[in-house]
Amino acid sequence: MFFWLKAFLSGLIIAAVSSLARRYPGFGALVASLPLISILGMIWLWQETKDPARMEAHVSATLWYVLPSLPMFLLIPLAMRNGVPFYAALLGGCVVTAVLYLVAVWLAGRFGISP
Repeated sequence: MFFWLKAFLSGLIIAAVSSLARRYPGFGALVASLPLISILGMIWLWQETKDPARMEAHVSATLWYVLPSLPMFLLIPLAMRNGVPFYAALLGGCVVTAVLYLVAVWLAGRFGISP
């Protein structure tokens, strides 16, 4: 039952953000940029485990995975401004993000960080 509650609330937030962005693109972007999914994930994890060590590891790893995703938000609009269709720009942004995730994991390992 808890799984379905989590899925419903998470989906509701995504639907609300997309509806909001359709009418107010800037405000929709602001709400989308909030770490709502991360916060919900932390709440769900805490409710299920009450484990401070697991929470610390999750939050630290989230930081290391957010950083390589940021260039995607520059690449997609830049590509679209230069005539690249949306889905191609989105795919390119996702590919770049995946490559940067791999680089981040590799670099983290070299510095003794465990994302």
